[in-house]
Formats: sequence, structure tokens, C-alpha cells
Amino acid sequence: MANILEATNVTKRFGGLVAVNRLDFAIPEGGIVSIIGPNGAGKTTFFNCITGFYQIDDGDIVFNGTSLKGRSPDKITRLGIARTYQNIRLFAYMSAIENILAGMEPRLNSPWFGPVLGLPGTRAEEEKAVEEARQLLRFVGLRGKGDSLARNLPYGDQRRLEIARALAGNPRLLLLDEPTAGMNPRETAETTEFIRNLRDEIGITILLIEHDMRVVMGISEDITVLDYGEKIAQGTPVEIQGNPRVIEAYLGRGAAGAAHLTVESVEEPA
Repeated sequence: MANILEATNVTKRFGGLVAVNRLDFAIPEGGIVSIIGPNGAGKTTFFNCITGFYQIDDGDIVFNGTSLKGRSPDKITRLGIARTYQNIRLFAYMSAIENILAGMEPRLNSPWFGPVLGLPGTRAEEEKAVEEARQLLRFVGLRGKGDSLARNLPYGDQRRLEIARALAGNPRLLLLDEPTAGMNPRETAETTEFIRNLRDEIGITILLIEHDMRVVMGISEDITVLDYGEKIAQGTPVEIQGNPRVIEAYLGRGAAGAAHLTVESVEEPA
């Protein structure tokens, strides 16, 4: 299967701190891949490099044959990459449907003055966008909640709304930054199944950072482990659980003799 994204020798420095160090990484199209590692390992920094919030110092990131190096976040979004955040970043005082419509903005064609002048083409595009937004609400399990303010939705629903807003741009690659953070066990199980269905039903490629090892081991087809900005392991969930370097990174020196990294033995810091 062809890779939809490839990172080669990616390095990101902040002064004397090397947050990501010569990282090689690839995501096969249609896959569900996770990045894990102890707190401060460089996971979110790498996400920010992919999405253009940070510009890399060395190396390259290529998405669907196009280099992302030097591109701004809005241009990367238009290429087909969307993301969510560890801390939910919805427009709290906008309705659920308005949040989704905001996510559609990069792919709408009407000029900024269209709504002001009431242009027919603008009205038609707006009507189509609203219908698509309602379909997305139904798809993520928020049917009937389009008029609710984002801030008034339960926590799990806010997470789903954030994913719906990311999907509104029709991305080919979706980056999820700790999608189950703060959820109870029932919400976590529902969200895990929902993420799997995203890939299975609409064919989107998914890359996630996740602290809950039950989620990581249960959903990932491939896992990359970072420690101090460097890749220390890559493989299937079974291979990662038994990797001595991974066990040492999470549990400390002297723990590498443990047979496996179990979900009970480690809870990655948020």
C-alpha cells in the first residue's frame, strides 16, 4: 500500500533543545497509525510540524507527493490534512452547526462579499454547506444538536463535534491529538469504535497521539514510539509491547526485563 505521508530526517529545534531529531516516519494510505512516547517525547511537536504550525529545520515532509516544507497551516489544510487538539478548541459561543460550517471555509468558493450582496451562487453554496453540516452531525452521533452552543454539549459530544469540524474540510489525513483525553471508560470505548468506523466507512487515513494504552493497542495497525525526540521503535502493537527500549522509556532502567508493556503497567502522561 502506498504511503500518503512520508517524513524524512525531520528535525525541529527550539534554541538548544532538539524537540524532534532526524525522524523518519511514514503513514500508509487508509491506515490507522499511532505515535506514543513519554511526556516531552516530541509527539505534539511533530504534529505541529506536519500541520505547519512549526516550520522544520531539516528534512522534509511529503504529503500525497507534495512537500509541506515552508507551507502555512491554511495551505496544508487545503491540501487535505485536518487535525484536532489535545485541549478542545471549539468556538464555544457558536452553535454546533456553525462550528462545522467554519471547518468548511477552506473549500468554499464564494467571495467574501457574496453574503453581503446576496449573490445567488453564494446562497446556493450556503444551503448546500448547511445540509452537509447536518449530515456530518448525524454521522458523528449529534443528530438534533445542531443549534446547541458548543460550550453546552457534554464533553464527549464536544470531542465528536471537533472531529466533525475537522472532517468538514474533506481531508484525506486526519490527525487526532489525544482524542479520548478526559473521557470516562464508556466514552473512551465509544470514541475508539467511532475512530475505527471513520476509516472503515469513509476511507480516511488516521494518525493519532493517545495516552490511553488500551486505545492504542486496540485500534492501531502500526505504532511509532518517540523518546526525547527520537524514534526508538516502530511496529505492531504486539511488537511494541515486548520491545525492551519501549519498556525502559516508560518504566525506567531496570524494567527492560519485563516481558511486556501492559496497559496496566503504564498510563502515559497527558
